[in-house]
Amino acid sequence: MSRLSSTDTPTEEEAAPEVDTARNELVARFTAHLGEGLLESHVDPGVDVWLRVSRESWLEAAEFAKSGLGFGYFSFLSGIDWMPSPFGRDMDSSIDVALGNDERSEIDQTIQHGVAGGTGRFQVFARLNDVVNGLGITLKVDLGDDLTVDSWVAVYPGANWHEREAAEMYGFSFTGHPGLRPLYLPSEFEGHPLRKDYPLLARQMKPWPGIVDVEKMPGDDDEGDDS
Repeated sequence: MSRLSSTDTPTEEEAAPEVDTARNELVARFTAHLGEGLLESHVDPGVDVWLRVSRESWLEAAEFAKSGLGFGYFSFLSGIDWMPSPFGRDMDSSIDVALGNDERSEIDQTIQHGVAGGTGRFQVFARLNDVVNGLGITLKVDLGDDLTVDSWVAVYPGANWHEREAAEMYGFSFTGHPGLRPLYLPSEFEGHPLRKDYPLLARQMKPWPGIVDVEKMPGDDDEGDDS
């Protein structure tokens, strides 16, 4: 029979799972307020908390975060396309080619979502902070086939440009936004460049260099020249 030494015995601190009371309380309060509108949550103790809410609860979640929980600082809002790129290794950098990593294998089209899960291809996510208590939350919402969700501008005015960017780059629509006009691209531009199935033609014509070519400085050619 083997015996554990004193160094092998787990301490009480090591044996007990870490508990993040503050962030768990946030999840509990969102659950109580949104009910079934809170679809999934994830707490990384001492680090962060993620909350995925229903489309119907997206605006309500923002209002509750700001007015009910003190998350007055809006950090950012953006979108994500979870679909794997259909172009495979076609757009890899030249360094990948040099290393022999440019095989165009079959691409697994299985969508894998991040923490707090998800359904479908597209999500909108936003970051809020409680600067008084030093806490942050990331809120997520699935868009499904309907790429429309309520605007947050009435709650967080700073979301204005962020929603315009997401509309332009992903094709999302934000109900109640005061003006989803183009932010970066010309009004006649076709397509949404941050979707995974948008072809980057410039990179297809000329592969991404990967490593920047550094031009010689004046006089470098004369090094080692004894004449």
